Amino acid sequence: MRFVVTGGAGFIGSNTVDELIRRGHSVVVLDDLSAGKEENLAEVRSKISFIKGSITDLEVVRKAMHEADYVLHLAARTSVPRSVKDPIETNRVNIDGTLNVLVAARDAKVKRIVFAASSSAYGETPTLPKLETMQPAPISPYGVTKYVGELYAQVFGRAYGLENVSLRYFNVFGPRQDPNSPYSGVLSKFCTAFLEGTQPAIFGDGEQSRDFTYIENVVQANLLACEAPSASGKVFNVGTGSRFTLNQTLAMLQRISGVNLEVKYEPAREGDIRDSQADITQGREILAYNPTVEFEEGLERTFSWYRESHAKTLAKQKAE
Repeated sequence: MRFVVTGGAGFIGSNTVDELIRRGHSVVVLDDLSAGKEENLAEVRSKISFIKGSITDLEVVRKAMHEADYVLHLAARTSVPRSVKDPIETNRVNIDGTLNVLVAARDAKVKRIVFAASSSAYGETPTLPKLETMQPAPISPYGVTKYVGELYAQVFGRAYGLENVSLRYFNVFGPRQDPNSPYSGVLSKFCTAFLEGTQPAIFGDGEQSRDFTYIENVVQANLLACEAPSASGKVFNVGTGSRFTLNQTLAMLQRISGVNLEVKYEPAREGDIRDSQADITQGREILAYNPTVEFEEGLERTFSWYRESHAKTLAKQKAE
């Protein structure tokens, strides 16, 4: 099978590409490297086709779709704070770019498109866990763009017969998540703080909770969503069904790393949601999705990866 992965050099994308190659599929990666890194694809570079380009360029997207069977649309401006700061750019990439991907997929007659949606669509509704049937109420421009992407995918299903599945990711973490970006995930920043002995920062009181979802679980959901019967036109939560506070998470990292660090608490950020937890019943029933890596195991694996990466960076600096 031939898969197109937009954003395939990014954190989620490159981990997904690795698994597709492991399963023997043909893969085309489309990425403008604004957030993704070519080094994320280093191990599979000779086995994939790589196109450097943006989803905002329709002709480039059309080129990537040539003879594609499935499209995993992961490319996006992914940050909530960045979307609050620059809603126009977030809209351009996440809505205009997604529309380009849908048009190109329709014209290439792909079997199905899987869209990386987001739990941010739920907004601040206090009900937990979040069910896919709940009325979306996003509180950030990012959340709006991701919800619009779902709607566009479903409309392309109704209007043009393009099979589509939207996956609402819940706080994905794991190896290759970039800790250096001001917009990167909190766990990558925490791991780096423990390795460098710097003060980890929490925005708010640390009692906000998240359904942290290890990357391996997300890759599983991505691939199941491509071929699961009766899934087209539906939205699925991709999480674990549990939640942990940031304070609990830091306590776990202290235990894993053997290091005690004093936390710096800063004012809460605009657009951040207080609590998040997925109901994954529908994913279990229709996609056969079953998260295999629990939070603490995922955190241990992630910290180990950052420790190795940190050691390599130090060794390289010494050599220079």
